[in-house]
Amino acid sequence: MKNLKDLHKKNNNQINSKKRDRASMFLALFAVLFIAVGAFVFKNGGVSGTPMLGTNPSRPVELSFSDILRRASDIKTMTINGDHATGVLADGTKYTATITYDPEMLAKLSESGTAITIDTSKTWFESIATFAPLLLTLLFIFWLVRGFRRGGAGGIGRSLINQNPTKIATGKPKTTFKDVAGIDSEKQELSEIVDFLKNKDKYKNLGARVPRGVLLSGLPGTGKTLLARAIAGEADVPFFAASGSDFSGIIVGLGVAKIKEIFDMAKRNAPCILFIDEIDAIGQKRSTHSYNDQDREQTLNQLLIEMDGFANDTGIIVIGATNRVDMLDPALLRPGRFDRQVYIELPDMSGRREILDLYAKKVKIASDVNLQDLARGTTGFSGADLENLLNEAALHAVRNGRNEITADDIEEARDKIIMGPRKIRKMRPEDIKLTAYHEAGHAFVSLMYADITDPIHKATIIPRGRALGMVQHLPIDDKVSMTLAEVRANLSIALAGRSAEEIFFGSDKITTGAESDIAMATRLARYSITTAGLSKKIGLAAINQVGTFGVRGALENASEKTAELVDNEIKAWLDAAHSDATKHLVKNKKTVEKLADELLKRETLTGEEIREIVFGKTKQKTAKKTVKKDASKTKK
Repeated sequence: MKNLKDLHKKNNNQINSKKRDRASMFLALFAVLFIAVGAFVFKNGGVSGTPMLGTNPSRPVELSFSDILRRASDIKTMTINGDHATGVLADGTKYTATITYDPEMLAKLSESGTAITIDTSKTWFESIATFAPLLLTLLFIFWLVRGFRRGGAGGIGRSLINQNPTKIATGKPKTTFKDVAGIDSEKQELSEIVDFLKNKDKYKNLGARVPRGVLLSGLPGTGKTLLARAIAGEADVPFFAASGSDFSGIIVGLGVAKIKEIFDMAKRNAPCILFIDEIDAIGQKRSTHSYNDQDREQTLNQLLIEMDGFANDTGIIVIGATNRVDMLDPALLRPGRFDRQVYIELPDMSGRREILDLYAKKVKIASDVNLQDLARGTTGFSGADLENLLNEAALHAVRNGRNEITADDIEEARDKIIMGPRKIRKMRPEDIKLTAYHEAGHAFVSLMYADITDPIHKATIIPRGRALGMVQHLPIDDKVSMTLAEVRANLSIALAGRSAEEIFFGSDKITTGAESDIAMATRLARYSITTAGLSKKIGLAAINQVGTFGVRGALENASEKTAELVDNEIKAWLDAAHSDATKHLVKNKKTVEKLADELLKRETLTGEEIREIVFGKTKQKTAKKTVKKDASKTKK
């Protein structure tokens, strides 16, 4: 078999050669017509017959219709062609005029002795100019018919669009499973595809049918494209990649031609991997009433036909990637097309550590950077997010004149991604003080629940994004659920900032700074009550909230009485959490003041420093042991 790149180059050369031939032919025809019309206009002085200025120093004089009538005795000759008249005056001067047919004028000129000639002939310039629109129209119709005969609208699209029908990335990738970290279970599931591409005879002899298509789904940045390339690299087979948006265009039927082309190319180079990224762009559910989507549906139908046309031993594996599986047409997901669906989860803590180890090899990292702590503090980060985190840290290190990434660079990059860039604001002293007490309230109540919540990582009053300050927690391990005690503790921690404002500044001085805290607490309480079944009053009932465009709507599966009961229960939970936080802060008012004063002085306090301020050095060690003991229980 010829080299893949040579075949692809040959196909491109043939397509480009045909394009050049057709383009040259049409360009020549258009050029002839354009020159002919232009020459006619130039020769006859424009549309109105006015001579072109600057073409002849001794150009004829221009006479109006009234001039003709008034100077009839001075006109020696007149040649009339349509509404254009030329001739010679009695003194030998040439003239030109635009006239209208008038028998009275002709009779007057004849009486004055003017020699009148009626010219009904047309020059070849005039003939071409007359029939040019008709010729152009016929030429365009011929072009359309020829395009449809040679492959539908795809033939037209190739003439109209100066590019390959599909943007296909080809080659044999060097990426393997070693370059993909944090998704071991997904790699294990797809290893069967690799084995089939390498040893398809043993499957054929047994009569087994290997999946023709694999659908990779998951949140953006989880490594779907990287995994597809790794499959091709691991199997050492050609890799064809295209995006779903490449199969759509302004020309009706162009997507069908593109689908045919990429599948024909894959069949010529089987066994291979055919990867379609963002497949939801062409694979959306079909509609029975939408005329605007007919072209996209035709493209989808062609894709279904091509996938059905595979024989079991072709060696072509179609891999699709999307983060919107719910939008795909059911016919695309049935067995025989995308037989296998692999959902790629966000990496857990061990997966994040593997990803960080992989990317850390590409940058220079100082010895004070603890990748395990970084993995703990990046819950919810995808592989792309982690790569971006290290890149932001590297950029911060360069800006500060360092030749390696330090722990401070990592911390700054993480804060920037989570909260936003640092803001330089001129805040009033009273606003800074209120922010310090607000965050001190969060931090202190967090320590009161240190045995059941995540350990506090740091507290800061440095503005970032829309936040004036923040208290961060560093999870010991990834959690998949929360106990009722954890829910109530997190509600108290969230509302502790507002409680601190009320205690230290008075209820009439509270601000809108607790907006995000209240919103988070309300969402957590509503979820716990209506979905997780943690409320005794509501019971084990799933009450779904129906909303439109992000606006909170009515409650589904609930009567008006139940909806009112839910609202009352949410309010009761939030009031209880607020009361609990207030009790802790009032009881330890001096300690909270000390914590706020330290925040005002240093702007940022680490978790160790906060525990030392609250518990003191001796008790702080005991608190650390308690947290460590609880961490071991959590891991079990």
